[in-house]
Amino acid sequence: MGRGRQKAKHTKIARELKSYSPSVNYAALERELAHSPEGEDEFIDKWADDYADEYEDEKA
Repeated sequence: MGRGRQKAKHTKIARELKSYSPSVNYAALERELAHSPEGEDEFIDKWADDYADEYEDEKA
Protein backbone atom coordinates (compact mmCIF):
# COMPACT_ATOMS: atom_id res chain seq x y z
CA MET A 1 0.00 0.00 0.00
CA GLY A 2 1.36 3.45 -0.88
CA ARG A 3 2.12 6.04 1.78
CA GLY A 4 -0.86 8.21 0.74
CA ARG A 5 -3.35 5.37 1.09
CA GLN A 6 -1.77 4.22 4.35
CA LYS A 7 -1.93 7.73 5.83
CA ALA A 8 -5.55 8.11 4.74
CA LYS A 9 -6.44 4.81 6.39
CA HIS A 10 -4.72 5.83 9.64
CA THR A 11 -6.48 9.21 9.57
CA LYS A 12 -9.84 7.50 9.08
CA ILE A 13 -9.23 5.13 11.99
CA ALA A 14 -8.03 8.00 14.21
CA ARG A 15 -11.21 9.97 13.48
CA GLU A 16 -13.38 6.95 14.28
CA LEU A 17 -11.56 6.39 17.59
CA LYS A 18 -11.75 10.07 18.50
CA SER A 19 -15.51 10.20 18.02
CA TYR A 20 -16.13 6.78 19.64
CA SER A 21 -18.17 7.12 22.82
CA PRO A 22 -19.17 3.84 24.45
CA SER A 23 -22.12 3.74 26.80
CA VAL A 24 -21.03 3.13 30.38
CA ASN A 25 -23.15 1.82 33.21
CA TYR A 26 -21.64 3.84 36.05
CA ALA A 27 -23.87 2.26 38.70
CA ALA A 28 -22.63 -1.24 37.82
CA LEU A 29 -19.03 -0.02 37.71
CA GLU A 30 -19.38 1.57 41.14
CA ARG A 31 -20.84 -1.64 42.59
CA GLU A 32 -18.02 -3.70 41.10
CA LEU A 33 -15.29 -1.42 42.41
CA ALA A 34 -16.85 -1.00 45.86
CA HIS A 35 -17.53 -4.71 46.37
CA SER A 36 -14.81 -6.68 48.12
CA PRO A 37 -15.26 -10.46 48.06
CA GLU A 38 -15.11 -12.10 51.47
CA GLY A 39 -11.76 -13.59 52.38
CA GLU A 40 -9.84 -11.74 49.70
CA ASP A 41 -8.39 -9.18 52.13
CA GLU A 42 -7.44 -11.97 54.50
CA PHE A 43 -5.53 -13.73 51.71
CA ILE A 44 -3.68 -10.57 50.67
CA ASP A 45 -2.76 -9.67 54.25
CA LYS A 46 -1.51 -13.19 54.90
CA TRP A 47 0.92 -13.06 52.00
CA ALA A 48 1.99 -9.51 52.76
CA ASP A 49 2.84 -10.49 56.33
CA ASP A 50 4.84 -13.53 55.17
CA TYR A 51 6.91 -11.47 52.76
CA ALA A 52 7.42 -8.68 55.31
CA ASP A 53 8.74 -11.20 57.84
CA GLU A 54 11.04 -12.75 55.23
CA TYR A 55 12.36 -9.32 54.26
CA GLU A 56 13.04 -8.40 57.88
CA ASP A 57 15.00 -11.66 58.35
CA GLU A 58 17.19 -10.92 55.32
CA LYS A 59 17.76 -7.34 56.45
CA ALA A 60 19.01 -8.35 59.91
